[in-house]
Amino acid sequence: MLAIYLSGTGNTYKILETIAINLNEKCDIIPINDSNILDKIKNDDKLIIAFPTQFSSYPYIFREFITKNKNIWLNKRIILVTTYGLFCGGSTGEMAHLLKKYHAKVISGIAIKMVDSVCDSKMLKKSLEENKSITRNGIEMAKKYTLMINEKKYPKMGLSLFSRIIGLFGQRLWFISYTKKYSKKLKINNNCIKCKKCISLCPSNNLYFDGVIKTKNKCTMCYRCIANCPKKAITCIGKEVIEQTKIEKFL
Repeated sequence: MLAIYLSGTGNTYKILETIAINLNEKCDIIPINDSNILDKIKNDDKLIIAFPTQFSSYPYIFREFITKNKNIWLNKRIILVTTYGLFCGGSTGEMAHLLKKYHAKVISGIAIKMVDSVCDSKMLKKSLEENKSITRNGIEMAKKYTLMINEKKYPKMGLSLFSRIIGLFGQRLWFISYTKKYSKKLKINNNCIKCKKCISLCPSNNLYFDGVIKTKNKCTMCYRCIANCPKKAITCIGKEVIEQTKIEKFL
């Protein structure tokens, strides 16, 4: 089995790692920007796709990847795994709908609440102890769902039409501009020390150095650069970094 993922602050990777460790079958984990990803997908009939929910949808980098490589999904058996901070909506159902268009077979959907990864907004911030509890519960839920998969009792979370409709009217309809394409909102302020760490971390190759750090307006809103900037110099939705959220803080 092959597992493909996007993870900004480590939530999604930790859940995927937990699933892979507890599966009865061998599971290789690779990021979506892996240079050999297409060959690896072609050579495996069963896949896990793991991603963070963004405004009840899935990151645009996945939509682009799936549609650009539409011929590789035929008869692939796919388990979708999403992590979310408040509301997962129909993100798994939305991705399943796209994959089925290209004749994939989505056999399971899993949605697990984890720590909010939006670093430049106060909306979903919680105490350290609350976040540790959320993380522990998320990992336990990942183990529980993996046991079900091992017994071929596949969870179907978020795959129904009802879930997609609730997600649409609950969030996507109001915030569709955030996820219908790559974001142009990433900002780098004067605190930047030009360490270039953000360039190496970016999964969508959005950042480059030209005397200063510049953006190609291809931000997939994973928050990886924002969470890891040593000077909190990068923002996306808000105007300042409230907290750098990384999974290591809550384990």
